[in-house]
Amino acid sequence: MSIIHLTGTVVVDDETEVGEAWAVDGRLTFQRPAALPDQTLTGVVLPGLVDVHCHVGLDVNGATDRATARRQALADRDSGVLAIRDAGSPLDTSWVADEPDLPVLVRAGHHLARPKRYLRHYARELDDPAQLPVAVAEEAARGDGWVKVVADWIDRDFAGGGDLRPLWSADQLGEAVAAAHAAGARVTAHTFATETLDDLLDAGVDCLEHATGADADQIARIAAAGVPVTATLLQIAQFDQIADAAHRFPIYAARMRTMHARRHDQVRDLYDAGIPILVGTDAGGTIAHGRIADEAAQMVAAGLPAPYVVAAASWRGREWLGVPGLTEGSPADLVVYDADPRTDIRALAAPAAVLLRGVRVR
Repeated sequence: MSIIHLTGTVVVDDETEVGEAWAVDGRLTFQRPAALPDQTLTGVVLPGLVDVHCHVGLDVNGATDRATARRQALADRDSGVLAIRDAGSPLDTSWVADEPDLPVLVRAGHHLARPKRYLRHYARELDDPAQLPVAVAEEAARGDGWVKVVADWIDRDFAGGGDLRPLWSADQLGEAVAAAHAAGARVTAHTFATETLDDLLDAGVDCLEHATGADADQIARIAAAGVPVTATLLQIAQFDQIADAAHRFPIYAARMRTMHARRHDQVRDLYDAGIPILVGTDAGGTIAHGRIADEAAQMVAAGLPAPYVVAAASWRGREWLGVPGLTEGSPADLVVYDADPRTDIRALAAPAAVLLRGVRVR
């Protein structure tokens, strides 16, 4: 029998803290076992962290090999991320579920876009946009309850020299979301542009990635609908570099620079409106894996309270994703810190111990 004693402050959720718990043969219990523990870990104990926008099996060139995907998942795990919502990957990563040393991975299949309207080699590209509902149903069958749709991207042929434009019509989006819901899946959408958001909300989308273009009226609509937004501030921090490389498209470049300049204000406006803000790094393209602490620090820098960010990155994020937290009999997936990240968000960058399924992996 393997027993690890956890003592100090065990944070279960917003309302519950206890002084101690035990990981017994990989499961969490709050009942003191009769046998002595093999080791004791003391500190602030949080449920395993969650990265809700991550791409395991994707790098700047598209699909990775399996060994690279494993290294990506291990980097996330060692940062304290023990549950990942995949936000689209060209690699079939269903095998991760059979790897006991890798985090829980909730997959969204292959993200859906159109030819020349997204990053090369990243998405499944549909020649006929009317096929979106069929493709959504197919990806729903391949994933774990999520489908990722690229809702807008630069249109280089747009009059005036290129700009962000929607990839799909309102009807196509509506039919696609309905197809996903009929298959028991939820839809999350990549969106930078203002022009796309009303159609996504009309369609009943379940989550928004980035939402950098949301104006005041749209923020009110998102809040009224209760649709969460993944902030992805590490990604948005790169918008000025993207603009610098887009010298052929001055309208698009100007828009990207504007969104970059007000990225912190935008996230704070979303938060102030009561919109649930999720924590996701967008790792796997140009962003390295294992940077959940950096993303959380950016959210606090934007004005979100550290306790809110920690909850979103831990127990509240796990609840939203449908992954167990620190409950009796659940897998002992947890992170131990010497200092409380709710007081100083920088503590997230220095986990003292990480337990995955009751096994200490860091």
